[in-house]
Amino acid sequence: MYNIISNLSGTRSIEISDENLKTIEKYALFRYLIDSNGIVDESVLDKLKLNIRSIIAADTENCKDLLDLCIDVIYNKNMKAFGLNELIKLYLAWVEQKSDAIDVYDCCSNPS
Repeated sequence: MYNIISNLSGTRSIEISDENLKTIEKYALFRYLIDSNGIVDESVLDKLKLNIRSIIAADTENCKDLLDLCIDVIYNKNMKAFGLNELIKLYLAWVEQKSDAIDVYDCCSNPS
């Protein structure tokens, strides 16, 4: 379980689970989300919400994981642009950590 700060003053936070991060990865929710200016503002958060809504509407299979992400994180009352920026940073660190773990496993399991 991870915690991200969701406002500049640091008085609000949101709990993020590994399942939430796996869902972000599964649906590639952050891919092409941020414009070329690299700024995460409220319009980026709105774009993410619209993207998720369209995935849910188009998905004929069970997307309980995506709904859980919405309830727990994306539509959390504390989620603002600052929180989304922190979530993106956490996700990138999580992906890098996961990649490092795979590299270590490959190194140890493949005899040279």
